[in-house]
Amino acid sequence: MTHLRHRPLLVLSAVAVLAAAGCSSSDATDKVAVPTPPAQEARACEALDKLLPDTVAGRQRHDPTPDSPLTARWGDGDAEIVLRCGIPRPDEMSDPTLPGVGVDGVDWTVEKRDQGPRFITQYRDPYVELLTGTRYANDASVLQAFAAPIAKTLRKTV
Repeated sequence: MTHLRHRPLLVLSAVAVLAAAGCSSSDATDKVAVPTPPAQEARACEALDKLLPDTVAGRQRHDPTPDSPLTARWGDGDAEIVLRCGIPRPDEMSDPTLPGVGVDGVDWTVEKRDQGPRFITQYRDPYVELLTGTRYANDASVLQAFAAPIAKTLRKTV
């Protein structure tokens, strides 16, 4: 009987250790590569960051590490949305087979991925990338939250 009483305590201790490890701020899934654009583009990205919404598609903003005005995040898992501003022009932009979508005056290239779609602004300087989770595999409505801030802060190139 005594043996059974101690076993749950060991299990609870192991669960507590795993839970604490999972809450670590150094979790690899929290890290996002920060772009390194030229100074003028970085200033435009900083202006965009100030206008980004607190919530997108019902998901609360919680920025990734390292902290930077060039990156932002909303949601988690299959509903995650990660923004990176000031990325170099992706090679995929030259692929004429990739579809595009226009949302409220902002045009995007759409790249399908197993992890969820990747959206890249077209005809804007600097480029903005949105990496989205699988929940948005067939849903570009998430782009509406970004149209006004992008249109207001990022120069149209055509």
